[in-house]
Amino acid sequence: MKESILDVLLYLFEHYFSEDGSLARDRDSLQGGLIQAGFSPAEISKAFDWLDGLEAERPLLDRPRLDLPLRQFHGPELDRLDVECRGFLLFLEQHGVLDADQRELVIERAMALDQDELDLDDLKWVVLMVLFNRPGAEAAYAWMETQMFVDEPEALH
Repeated sequence: MKESILDVLLYLFEHYFSEDGSLARDRDSLQGGLIQAGFSPAEISKAFDWLDGLEAERPLLDRPRLDLPLRQFHGPELDRLDVECRGFLLFLEQHGVLDADQRELVIERAMALDQDELDLDDLKWVVLMVLFNRPGAEAAYAWMETQMFVDEPEALH
C-alpha cells in the first residue's frame, strides 16, 4: 500500500479526532491502530510530527490581521501548490473563511506534507484540519466541511 502522511492524517481525522479538536486516544494505542490499518511506522511518525507542528501553531483567540497585501508564492510553494490551489486559498481569504494567519498555517502545513505536488482535494483536507484545530473557526470549518465534495466552491453571502 502506497501511503503518504496525508493518508495517515485523513485516517486519524476521520476515525479518532474528538469534537474539541484533540485525539480521542493516546498515541501508543493510536499507533497500534494505525499499524493494524496498514500504515507504516515511518509514515505514522511523520503524521504525528505534522500534528505536533499544527498544535504548536495553535493560538489563543486573537484578532485577525486586516488589510494585508496579496500573498506572493515562491520557490517550492509554486512547485507544490498549482494555480488551482493558490486560487482556492485566495478565494478562501477574500471571503473570510481564512484570515492571513490561517492562510499561512495552511501553506506551512501543506508544505510539511512533503509531497511533490498537492492537488485541490489534498489542500481542502489541510484547510479543514487547520480550521478544526483553530479556536473561533467553527463557522469557517462548517462551511469548509460542506465544500469538501463540491467541485466549485459555493459563494458566501
